[in-house]
Amino acid sequence: MYKSESKDIVAVLSDLMFTVKIQDAARRAGLKSVFVSNEQDTLRLAAGQPALIILDLNMNAVEPLRLIERLKGDAATRAIPVLGFVSHVQTDLRSAAERQGCDIVLARSAFSQNLPAILARYASPSEERDEIKQKDGGPG
Repeated sequence: MYKSESKDIVAVLSDLMFTVKIQDAARRAGLKSVFVSNEQDTLRLAAGQPALIILDLNMNAVEPLRLIERLKGDAATRAIPVLGFVSHVQTDLRSAAERQGCDIVLARSAFSQNLPAILARYASPSEERDEIKQKDGGPG
């Protein structure tokens, strides 16, 4: 089970609307959000063991599937939860991201609607996240 006491989340995206939503929800949850738009910065920040990495699977500036593969293929970053979001009609991309090891893949609308609750979960101490996961069966 991933144990990070970090209050940082790394968001890999370029969509201004989602940047503002994530920034606001993170602030309200007591998390610090860091936004990046390339693979190199993502991997560098992942070395700091953030609480969560959020990845726009439709982002053109990175190869999202390759980035997931690199994060999940490295023992130092493998356990960091990766949450991807994608258009609800892109079921092939969703499946491919899951196969690469993306821990949670949500439709853009579900991600946007549930963002405050999602980030509140990662603002909790590790033990509390584990309890939530056990209670609802969802990823921690």
